[in-house]
Amino acid sequence: MPQYTTGEIAKLCSVTVRTVQYYDTRGILTPGALSEGGRRLYREEDLKKMRIICFLRDLGFSIDSIGKLFAEEDPGSVISLLLDQQEQILSDELSVKRDQVDKIRELKKELRSLPGLSVESIGDAAFKMENKKKLTKMRLSILFTGIPVSLMEVGGILLWALTGQWWLFAVWVPVAVAYGIIVSRCYFKNVAYICPHCHEVFRPPFKEAFWANHTPNTRKLTCPKCSKKSFCVETWGGE
Repeated sequence: MPQYTTGEIAKLCSVTVRTVQYYDTRGILTPGALSEGGRRLYREEDLKKMRIICFLRDLGFSIDSIGKLFAEEDPGSVISLLLDQQEQILSDELSVKRDQVDKIRELKKELRSLPGLSVESIGDAAFKMENKKKLTKMRLSILFTGIPVSLMEVGGILLWALTGQWWLFAVWVPVAVAYGIIVSRCYFKNVAYICPHCHEVFRPPFKEAFWANHTPNTRKLTCPKCSKKSFCVETWGGE
């Protein structure tokens, strides 16, 4: 029956000698014999066991789990349980990794929208990401509440064009103005802006914010801290 030294079994299983020695110290791969010089010698059964250990390690099993499996008198009774547990562990880890990848991609996207890159930019982007859902929810609420006003406008224009009756359009004008004022005040009450220079998060006066040049995610405002006027990044600022 062939016997293998620590170096030989390590080479056959594509691991390091230290790995084989570590498994020995953990009691999951003890040598079948010792040479006259005290060298560890492994049998064919030990080689097969080592290959099983390496395979389970590749699947992410811990040393403790592998040790428990080999220590069982009836390993068949726990194999299914251990596989289920490991599958759940890996699924949870995969879910976490996917979430981290999604956040990295979102962070890269947010950083591209900022005017300059610095360590502080990561903080700005993180702040914006944390509040993105709240900001999106508010924007959608405003969009849906504006649908009746828009339908009233379309109806008024069609009624005027087809029948010459302009009364519905005339009613729509004050309603639209009132709606616009209310929505604007509500909107600017719940948003804040991040200065790209000093990274201050602030709420501008309503008049300045309302008339400022803007893009979908920025608005040209004067920072109250550094007094610089630039396109500031919009984020959620409500309670």
